[in-house]
Amino acid sequence: MSEFKVAVVGATGAVGEEILSILDERRFPVRELRLLASERSEGKIVRFRGAELKVEKARPESFDGIEFAFFSAGAKVSLDLAPEAVKRGAIVIDNTSAFRMEPEVPLVVPEVNPEDIKKHKGIIANPNCSTIIMVVALKPLHDAARIKRVVVSTYQAVSGAGARAMQALEEESKAYLEGRAVEPSILPFAKAPVHYQIAFNLIPHIDVFMENGYTKEELKMVFETQKIMGDSTIAVTATTVRVPVFRSHSESINVETERKLTAAEARRLLESAPGVTVLDSPGEMLYPMPLDVSGKDDVFVGRIREDNSIAKGLNLWVVGDQLRKGAALNAIQIAEKIIRG
Repeated sequence: MSEFKVAVVGATGAVGEEILSILDERRFPVRELRLLASERSEGKIVRFRGAELKVEKARPESFDGIEFAFFSAGAKVSLDLAPEAVKRGAIVIDNTSAFRMEPEVPLVVPEVNPEDIKKHKGIIANPNCSTIIMVVALKPLHDAARIKRVVVSTYQAVSGAGARAMQALEEESKAYLEGRAVEPSILPFAKAPVHYQIAFNLIPHIDVFMENGYTKEELKMVFETQKIMGDSTIAVTATTVRVPVFRSHSESINVETERKLTAAEARRLLESAPGVTVLDSPGEMLYPMPLDVSGKDDVFVGRIREDNSIAKGLNLWVVGDQLRKGAALNAIQIAEKIIRG
């Protein structure tokens, strides 16, 4: 098998670290690995497959000779450097919001729309983590009965906001339990004018609010779902909530279809779908939970039941590790599809 020169941009961040772990775990054919980050991380040492690699500052020339470049260092870095990487011959798989809604850039979840990979012109976008987790579960239902409408409420782990948010949950929890003052400084997002405690709390605010009262995160789920599924008529409405869970996002999804699907039929479809594990036995109290799903590749689905308020509706409870399938794993699966052709 051919081996490739690979760059990871944002190598010291939460997603970057996950990319490195999964590259090793899946034995991705790496001939040479270049670790890139901001000036702040320059010079750090990272171990990969027994070797000690030094992190370099990301510059245009960093991509000379690179064949695959995984970006996860924020939209501005991607906008600045992804085109430079493409100029130098790399295929960029971008984990940020920079290119997701660009018409010329495929937005890909391999279990859902792998055929779109071939449309790339150097850059392939990885969708938002919550969108990925949702569409993996929706795809088999859409193929069988065509989805008309989706109502989704998310319960998103702090790891979706980065390593500092994970640290904040730990420190705030300790302070609260020890009776000390909690001093929030990260959530709902670092540059927000006000910050709220996440320990023992829920924050119904992820990313900035838009003029229509939805957050940017909620609108991502609307427009990205339509683009990935190739159907702009699917109506989607979302409410996204940050919860005091370290890792793995959960989603309560209500689906209305054109053709009625029974719960039993939906369960059969999901059981045979790629990237899905059904964990759904209420009598045995079996259903997906973040603690059990963290570190797993699949999207887990449970609480599958018919919506008793409409004729052709289903309710699902979906949980996925957003650092793995919601980010790093999805990006690596895209590269693996390209290699296999």
